Amino acid sequence: MNHKRYSGQTTAEQEAVLVEIILSTPILMDTLDKLRSLNLCDSWIVSGALYNQVWNRLTGKADMYGVKDIDIFYWDDDTSYEAEDKIIQLGNKLFTDKPPVEIRNQARVPLWYKDHFGHDYPQVSSCRESISLFACETHCVAARFLESDDIEIFAPYGFEAVFSMTLVPNTRQPNKETHEKKGERQMALWPELRIIPWPETS
Repeated sequence: MNHKRYSGQTTAEQEAVLVEIILSTPILMDTLDKLRSLNLCDSWIVSGALYNQVWNRLTGKADMYGVKDIDIFYWDDDTSYEAEDKIIQLGNKLFTDKPPVEIRNQARVPLWYKDHFGHDYPQVSSCRESISLFACETHCVAARFLESDDIEIFAPYGFEAVFSMTLVPNTRQPNKETHEKKGERQMALWPELRIIPWPETS
């Protein structure tokens, strides 16, 4: 595959390629299947495990190269630590540890985000809203199984940046430092990337 070939395709065509990549990646299919078995509300595989795997296919690297972990989002109105920890422990027993799976209840994120990142997190009402707030628009992509066994994709900013291997800053949150750190790490792994700098006025 070549990233220039897929850059410029229609959104529907790029989404179809992403689905095919997921279908042909056993660990992603296994994780999606096990995630569905947990029957969590509004649950998705998000971000790196998806776009990194696209880049691996585009550049001829091994499957899951550069993937630190598989991030899973779900939604539970019970924002207690105990409720989330119960799900995390279930996941630890269910999912593979190579790469490890990280499960987080997005309803809880506003409770701890400022302590970790130094600024407030908006009150969100769904995982889709959380996914839309990643530091790079390029990283805002998610997938899940439907009951029909079809794969549903959510990508609020489309797929062009993923397939053109371009990191586009998402200025909805003041995440300049995160955008730059992720860009530095990912450029070292995929030197084909192009990084758009964070706007000076944001």
